[in-house]
Amino acid sequence: MIYSSGEVILANIQFSDLIGIKKRPAVVLFEELGNIVVAGITSNTKMKGIPLTKKDGAIKESVIKTNYIFTIANNLVEKKLFSLTKQKKIILYKELETKISKLKSPQ
Repeated sequence: MIYSSGEVILANIQFSDLIGIKKRPAVVLFEELGNIVVAGITSNTKMKGIPLTKKDGAIKESVIKTNYIFTIANNLVEKKLFSLTKQKKIILYKELETKISKLKSPQ
């Protein structure tokens, strides 16, 4: 299945310590060659990121973590949950663009 930018998916995500896997929501940033680049989502609303509300389609109040970007294989996706609104996608991409623009280019 092909996933589109801004879709919120439920996927099997490997922990950063590489020991365990847990089903977690994530936002698709883009898909290429069977891999999906995503931003993680947490229900810990104290974390920094872009808020997601029930009105947006989230099951519970959550946060898109723009500091937690990773790649997963297409076959790790369980299902599509909902799609971000156009306005929420604009906020997400502006935030990511700001973070990328702050990176220093090698000299």
